[in-house]
Amino acid sequence: MARDFSQVKRVVVKVGTNLLTNKSGIETSRIEKVVSEIIGLRELGLQVLLVSSGAIGLGAKELGHSSAIKQVALRQACASIGQPILMYHYREAFKRHGVVCSQVLITRSEMNDRRTFVNLKNSVSTLLDLGVVPIFNENDTVSTAEIGSAFGDNDRMSALVASKIDADLLVILTDIPGLYTGDPKKDERAVLISDILQLDDTILSYAGSAGSTFSTGGMKTKLLAAKIACQAGCGSIIASGYEPEALQRIIRGEELGTFIHPTKRLSQRARWILNSTPKGTIHVDEGAVKALRAHKSLLPSGITAVEGVFNAGDVVLVNEIAKAVPYYNSTEIVELEGCQSRDIPTRLGKGKADVIFRPEDIVFLDHAE
Repeated sequence: MARDFSQVKRVVVKVGTNLLTNKSGIETSRIEKVVSEIIGLRELGLQVLLVSSGAIGLGAKELGHSSAIKQVALRQACASIGQPILMYHYREAFKRHGVVCSQVLITRSEMNDRRTFVNLKNSVSTLLDLGVVPIFNENDTVSTAEIGSAFGDNDRMSALVASKIDADLLVILTDIPGLYTGDPKKDERAVLISDILQLDDTILSYAGSAGSTFSTGGMKTKLLAAKIACQAGCGSIIASGYEPEALQRIIRGEELGTFIHPTKRLSQRARWILNSTPKGTIHVDEGAVKALRAHKSLLPSGITAVEGVFNAGDVVLVNEIAKAVPYYNSTEIVELEGCQSRDIPTRLGKGKADVIFRPEDIVFLDHAE
C-alpha cells in the first residue's frame, strides 16, 4: 500500500531510551543522528517536535545503577540527574546546525486541565513559529502514577502531544523494525506488518508487554499510543531508529516500519475528554444510557449513584462506557440524584443548568474502537 506524506506539515518524533544510551551512558553519535535527521525534515519545510526518553536511564547510569529502577523516589531522583545531561547533548547537537531547541516538561495533570492545555498549545505554537525545536519529556521528578499525574510512558505522551497540537504524523523510533506477527527472535514465521488500517484485538495480540531495562514502554504501549494519534487524524509509524536516514525515508514514502493509518479526526474537545483521566464516575440507569446513545442530554432523573469527588468541568466516567464533562460537581449531583429537572432550582437555586451535561459534552469509549 503506497504511502503519501506529501501533505504532512507537522511531525512528532519520539525517540526511545535504547536508541540514545549504551552501557556507560549516553551515545552521543545517536543523538547526533537523530538531530541531523530532524534538521533534514526541517529543510523540507516541516515543523518537528521531539519527544525524548532517556533521562531516568542516564541518571541511573550516572549513579552507577545497572538494573531497572522501580522505586518512585529513586526514579524521580534519576530523572532529575538525567534531564540536564540529556538536554545538554541535544542543545549542543542542534547548536551545531544553528538551530535552537527548548525543553518542555509536562505531566498528565497539565493535559487533563483544559485551560492549562490551551496555554501549553499556544506556547508550543509560538516556539514553532520562532523556528525552535521543542523537546518534550515527562516531568518525572514530580509526576507519579499514585497521584494520577504520570503518563506511564513516553509513547503515550508523544501521542497526546501529537493529538493536542494537531500533528499530521507521529514517528516512534525504537530499536526494532516495527510490529511483527510474532517474536522474530523465537518464531521464524513471524513477518513484519507494513500497514495497519484498524487497531483491533488481533493486532494488539501481536504485541508483547515488556519494555527494556530503563524504559517503560513495549510494543503494546506504542500501538495504544498510535490509537490516540489515530483519533486526531494523525497517522503513526513505528520504525527502527538504527536505519540510515530513517526520518527522511519515511517522509519520502518508503515502506519503512509499520504504518498505522489515521481514522476520522475527532474534535479537539472530544479528544481532550477521551484522553483525560476521569476524576469520578456517574452511574445512570438503562433508560439514560439509551437516551445518551441517541444524542440526548443527561437528566438528573437517570442518575443512580455517584463515585469520587470532582468539580464541575472535570472529566468523569459514565457507567464505564463513556467520558463526560458535567456542569455540576459531585456533591451537587448527589443532591440531584433521581430528581426531575424542574426540581433543580428548588434544590440548588435559580440560574442553574437544567441538565447534568449535553450531547456535546460526552464521548463514548467505543467511539474509538
